[in-house]
Amino acid sequence: MENAKSRGARLGKSDYEKLAAFRYTLRRFLSFSEAAARAIGLASQQYQALLAVKGFPGREAITVNELASQLLIKHNSAVGLVNRLEGEGLVRRQAVVGDRRKVDIVLTPKGTRVFERLAATHHAELGRIGPQLREFLEYVSRPPAPARVARAGRPGRSASKSRRSLA
Repeated sequence: MENAKSRGARLGKSDYEKLAAFRYTLRRFLSFSEAAARAIGLASQQYQALLAVKGFPGREAITVNELASQLLIKHNSAVGLVNRLEGEGLVRRQAVVGDRRKVDIVLTPKGTRVFERLAATHHAELGRIGPQLREFLEYVSRPPAPARVARAGRPGRSASKSRRSLA
């Protein structure tokens, strides 16, 4: 990923303010998410696991390896997480048809109810903070301002200023 420094652009005070505001908004959302999960008796990572299962592209199930990958955790940590979720009656394991070595993780009806309740509150919170996130994403998506080029014999003047003075 290319950053401002590798492009030759320098960041200014307003850039730092936007980055800080973005990080603050992300931290507030993560704090909200943790509190919402805690309020119904789940750890934040448990909600994230339910979301990974329900939101996995094209399927209603996920393998333990896929879950570990989605949550950026080790396989053995994902196994422990699934064990705890299964103990709470939120997920169940089912054998993968055609490959008995693999096990899919699916939400139970209880897991679906809990997940949908939490997902709705998260969706509402994202709707609330969406304008701030959109503003930042639009800001970082803009092409960088062209570098100022000094004309020969006139240090410090940009080419665009020189053109304007000629017009």
